[in-house]
Amino acid sequence: MERLKLGFIGGGFLGHFMAAAMEHVRNVELAGIYSPHSGPKLSAYARERGLGDATVYPTIEELCKNVDAVAVFCVNYARVEVMEQIAAAVKAGAQLKGLIVDKPLARNLKEARRVVELGNQLGIPVSYFENQLHMKPIKAQLAQLAPQQRTMGPMSLTRCAEEHAGPHSAWFWDPTRQGGGVLSDMGCHSIAVGWYALNPLGKPIDFLKPVSVSCEVGLLKWGLPRYREVLKKRFDLDYEKTPAEDFTTGMITYKNPETGQLSKSQFTNSWMFEKQGLRVFMDGMGPGYAFEINSLVAPLTIFIGDEAAEAAANAETALEKSTSSRGLLAVHHNEADVYGYTDELKDTGDAFLKGQNGMMTLEYGYEIVKLTMAAYMAAEKGVTIDLTDPAVQKELETYIPAIQQGLGADQLYGRK
Repeated sequence: MERLKLGFIGGGFLGHFMAAAMEHVRNVELAGIYSPHSGPKLSAYARERGLGDATVYPTIEELCKNVDAVAVFCVNYARVEVMEQIAAAVKAGAQLKGLIVDKPLARNLKEARRVVELGNQLGIPVSYFENQLHMKPIKAQLAQLAPQQRTMGPMSLTRCAEEHAGPHSAWFWDPTRQGGGVLSDMGCHSIAVGWYALNPLGKPIDFLKPVSVSCEVGLLKWGLPRYREVLKKRFDLDYEKTPAEDFTTGMITYKNPETGQLSKSQFTNSWMFEKQGLRVFMDGMGPGYAFEINSLVAPLTIFIGDEAAEAAANAETALEKSTSSRGLLAVHHNEADVYGYTDELKDTGDAFLKGQNGMMTLEYGYEIVKLTMAAYMAAEKGVTIDLTDPAVQKELETYIPAIQQGLGADQLYGRK
C-alpha cells in the first residue's frame, strides 16, 4: 500500500491528538515534524507507536523538502507566516503533493484571503481540516436518513454544540493571538457541521447559501473575580482588561438556491461546561424524521469512589478536557475516532495520493471564517447581519472584532 509521508507544522496538543488518530490510519505516516518546543516529545511518541520516522527538522523548508505533504497545525497567530514559509520552500524546490490547513483557517478575513492566495499559488491538492464533518455518526445519519430525505425533503433545522471547561494553552485564552474566544475557537466547528448536515443529498458542500446571522456572546464564568485570578496565576492573563467570550450562541439562516426554501442552524459553544468533559452535541430535524448525536453517551462508563480517586492521576485519560477524576465517568477508548480525526486523515490521505483535493478546500475554510466574523459582528452590533447586502459583505472583508483587538471589555462586562 502506498503511504503518504506527512509532516506536521506544530506539535502541541493538536499534533499529539492527530498522531493518536494516525494509529488507526494505514495510508498516512508521520514522516517529519517542525515544532521547536514540542517536536522531540511528539517524535518520541510517534516512534514508540510505529507511526513513522517523525524526524524533527530545524526549519519549515527542510521539512517540506523531506515529506510528501504538510499539515499546518500551528498557533492561529502564525498561520500567514507559516504559509509564506511553505510557499518559499516550494519555490526553492520542495516537491509537495498536498497541503492541509486545520481550522480555523485564519483569525479574520484579511488573513484568510492571504492563506487562500498562498495555498493556491502552490498548485497542489489542498485540504481544509474540520474534523466534525468526518464524524462517523454524521456520516451514518446521512446514510440512514437518505430515503427519508428523498421522500420527505431535506432537513430544515440543525443545532450543534461543542463545549468544555476551557483550553489548555495560554495563547488560546488570549483573544489577540487566538482571534477571539470560544466563538473563534469552537464556533467554527459547530457552524461548519450545522451547514453540512442541512445540505440536501447529492449537492456540493456549499450549496445552501447563508443569508443572515444572529449571535450573542458572553463572559459568564471566566470573568468572575475568582476565575480571573485563576487565569492570572495559571497563564499570566488579565481578563479584566483583555477578556474573551466563554459562551456564544447564534443562528444562521440558509436559502436553497433552487427552491428558495429557508433552513436554520443554531450553534452553541462554551468554555464553561461543568459536566464530565468535552461534549459534542448535534441534532437535526426534517419533515417526519430527526437525528441526535451526544459524545457523552459513551459505550463505556466507569465509577471511581472517593477512596479510590487518588489512583486516577490523570483525569484526561478518560475524556478530553475532563473536569473530574471520580464519580461516574464517560470513557471513550478511541476519542480521536469519535471526533472524526481518524477519518479526516484517512480521507485526505486517499485524496492526496490520487492527486485530488480533500473533502473541503481552503475556499470553504474562508467561508467558515466569514460566517464566524459575521457572528462576531452581529453580537458586537446587537443586530441580525444580512449577508445578502453588498455593503455588509464589503464591511466583513476588513472587519476585526473588538474582542480580537483586545478591546472587548466593555462589550463583555456590559459597561457603559
